[in-house]
Amino acid sequence: MSETTTRTRRERPKAVRLTEAAAARMREIMTNSNGQYEGVRVGVTNGGCAGMSYTMDYAEHAEPLEEVVEDQGVKIFIDPKAILFLIGTEMDFVHEKFGSRFVFNNPNQTAACGCGESVSITPAKAEN
Repeated sequence: MSETTTRTRRERPKAVRLTEAAAARMREIMTNSNGQYEGVRVGVTNGGCAGMSYTMDYAEHAEPLEEVVEDQGVKIFIDPKAILFLIGTEMDFVHEKFGSRFVFNNPNQTAACGCGESVSITPAKAEN
């Protein structure tokens, strides 16, 4: 006699999370796009004095192999080349004296340049 056991799968943690401020700003951007964009594409690129920079752009649809994260009513499309650099990142939207901007609070970030436009990031390590 064979017995089958069913294990419930735990939800996979999101690669990127949004603060309420970031989600509210992104929902506002998507609302103002009149349905032209499905979400925001996030990635990293080589460059800058610290080695890498974060990228953000409008996304009309998912590209092949992209990770799609839905958080607080917002779709975030993550470039497959960037996923290991962004795992665990919290995106925030902050208002400062002379403007407002999105901020990446990334546990994989090891350094940043003085101007804040460039960062050093190490890929996330696999959990045992």
